[in-house]
Amino acid sequence: MPSILDNKNTSLPSIFRPEALLREARRQKGLAAVDVPPVCILDPDGDIVRRLRQTGQAQPFEGWPCYHTRLDTFMLAGQTVGIIGCAVGAPFAVLISEELFASGCRLLLSLTSAGEITPAGRPTPYFVIIDRALRDEGTSYHYAPPSEYSEADVRLVAMAVESLKGKKQHVILGSSWTTDAPFRETAEAIEAARSRGVLAVEMEAAALYSFARKAGAKVLCLAHVTNTMCRTEREFEKGEADGTADALGVLEAILRDISIE
Repeated sequence: MPSILDNKNTSLPSIFRPEALLREARRQKGLAAVDVPPVCILDPDGDIVRRLRQTGQAQPFEGWPCYHTRLDTFMLAGQTVGIIGCAVGAPFAVLISEELFASGCRLLLSLTSAGEITPAGRPTPYFVIIDRALRDEGTSYHYAPPSEYSEADVRLVAMAVESLKGKKQHVILGSSWTTDAPFRETAEAIEAARSRGVLAVEMEAAALYSFARKAGAKVLCLAHVTNTMCRTEREFEKGEADGTADALGVLEAILRDISIE
């Protein structure tokens, strides 16, 4: 058995816990234990965070003890929301998610840029609500036994679909392919994903959904499809303000309707 699957008893508890790491980080930094906002966002590209800082809408959350990231807060859908930028890839995204939920987060939204696998009948950019993700990364296998896909919480998906009906942003529902190696997206691998009806390729969703199931946490992943893996020129164009106007519109619509209870 390959080592990536060996000694992965996902029913056993971990010795190393996020609460313990955060305790020591707070001790070293002289920080009090304070809860993060109940709703937080992962922004792997960092475009949303950068825009919010440039416009003065984001404020640093001084009580965040994480060694690796900065947590900002801003107002969205009438509430204070936390956001972390540039947590790219499955291991990093799940590490930060573990710490957020250990610090009071109750709903996590991840919005990452993605490459188009199955054409959606319109040009990029557009959004995908990810209902399941093909597990082509390593992190998810520490949280769930081997399977082809990681599944989203069907209630969160249904609420997101309903909240985005009739909005100006083009949003579709479907599956993604989560990879650890974006520069190894070969023609064969792309065709294999397309044959499964996969819409987009990204780097976090499968692991985030496996973590969510294991932890009993509320996580919803969305993809902002901006490219076809640079097979043409002038790709990765997201739209107004590097796509942040549309991205924030999608996130706001979801937060106005979704329950964190």
